[in-house]
Amino acid sequence: MIDCKKILRIWLLGTVGVGGLALMPAVGRADDYTDLLEILKAKGSLTSGEYRVLMAKHVHRVQMESAETQGHAREQRISSRRGRQHGADGPAYLIEAKTAADRAAASAAAAQQALQDARIQFNTDSKDVVKFATYVPGQGITFHAGPIDFNISGFINGFYTFNSPSGGPAILGALSQGGSRFDSSSIRNGFLPAGLILKMNTTQRGIDLAAVFGMYPGTNNAAVGTLNANSGGSSVALGTPGIDFRQIYMTAGNKKYGTFKVGRDLGIFGSDAILSDATLTSVGITGNNAAPSNTSLGRIGVGYIYADWLPQISYASPVWKGVQATVGVMTPLDEFNFAGGDVSATSTQHSSPMAQAKVTYDFAKGPVTGRVWAGFMAQHQQNLQGSRIAATETRGAMATAEEVGGKINYAGFQGVAYYYHGSGVGTTGLFFDGIANNGAKRNSEGYYVQVSYNPIKRLRIVGSYGVSNLYNATGDDNPLLIRRNEAEIGALYLKITDWLTLITEYEHSASAAHGPYHVTDNAVSGGAVLNF
Repeated sequence: MIDCKKILRIWLLGTVGVGGLALMPAVGRADDYTDLLEILKAKGSLTSGEYRVLMAKHVHRVQMESAETQGHAREQRISSRRGRQHGADGPAYLIEAKTAADRAAASAAAAQQALQDARIQFNTDSKDVVKFATYVPGQGITFHAGPIDFNISGFINGFYTFNSPSGGPAILGALSQGGSRFDSSSIRNGFLPAGLILKMNTTQRGIDLAAVFGMYPGTNNAAVGTLNANSGGSSVALGTPGIDFRQIYMTAGNKKYGTFKVGRDLGIFGSDAILSDATLTSVGITGNNAAPSNTSLGRIGVGYIYADWLPQISYASPVWKGVQATVGVMTPLDEFNFAGGDVSATSTQHSSPMAQAKVTYDFAKGPVTGRVWAGFMAQHQQNLQGSRIAATETRGAMATAEEVGGKINYAGFQGVAYYYHGSGVGTTGLFFDGIANNGAKRNSEGYYVQVSYNPIKRLRIVGSYGVSNLYNATGDDNPLLIRRNEAEIGALYLKITDWLTLITEYEHSASAAHGPYHVTDNAVSGGAVLNF
């Protein structure tokens, strides 16, 4: 805590010291007094207005005292000459001047000591001092309070999106809005909602500890639904936006032994696919553009299955020559009939957790950098329920999925390629339509490729194409069930400042059923993202 009495003592001593220094030839007080004002301003003891007023007074005082000092110096030179004429001790006024100079020197020494005390008190290593770290664009605002580091970061985005559908039959599980007969306009969030993230870090007994809280509110009205804040929105007046508090977790570990994570965070399987997706900061697949939810879909369901934010206990190994392994167990999720129309089985019983794992390899060779990864997940689904499963029959299935991907960076270019395959895992979301209503597992697969280029430092051009396929299970014959969702997306990202980026994007998507049905839509979006 700041000692106000000590600050006041510094102030008084500084005032006396500066005044008394008029008779001293050189003491360096101006810089010390300026340092003190800078310290008080940095620590929040002075407002910007107070700092400017005090600094102006200080500069004026220094100028006045400089003139006075020069005058006294002239008088001393004259007195010295007279003193030599009047004896060793000189006249009385010279003795008084020397006495005043001695007092001023003592006062200056006391002020110097008080200033040194203040600097010790404000030392950046002190446990009682709050210090702000140098700001690094994109890494939030960091400050140190004794042994604890706090980081606050976040982002806000908004887009105008116009979607024009082709019209056609309703396909169960389709992501294209082509089945709609009407164009739609909205002001909405993109693939990300807004975000406010607080991170706290410290080290105790050689263990690096962290706590993270991530709150992600949307801008559009929320509607109560199965997917919570990610359900379709509401276009009725007097609504309120949804808040997705998706990150609440702690970590403990170090670089030597690895790190454990406990809480809710992004899943392991599919995480690199979504974090490498350029539409993460734009719109991508619009979803229900007439009544937007908290977010659009990006490339979810048109290139990868959503990794999701899952309660978990996971472990990341130390990095060895660029290689790291991550494993974890997550709260199991139900099989879900996302398509509707009684085409998929459901489940609600889980005696074991979901398991996920991946291995990553980060490399750098000259100007080329990149990452490759491979992952796996598995979950046992129990007590499956479906219209073609007898009520007396107990059915279960082991749902599994594998993935592989990579990205590379070179001289302004970046390329990403990703592929996944699943059995019983479904499409779009984890376990969406993964098992048919007769209890048989459906296979699924998908991929996306993405290329980006920076022709100049602040301009990024991105193009990508992706597909997600869902195949029929044995005895599965619904012609309206989704077979293929795909999308081509192109975007321009113009970085105006370290915080502000302007984005324009075009998206064409198509959905095809297992029968002869096919729909498409086209969407154009323009907006801005602010990151801090």
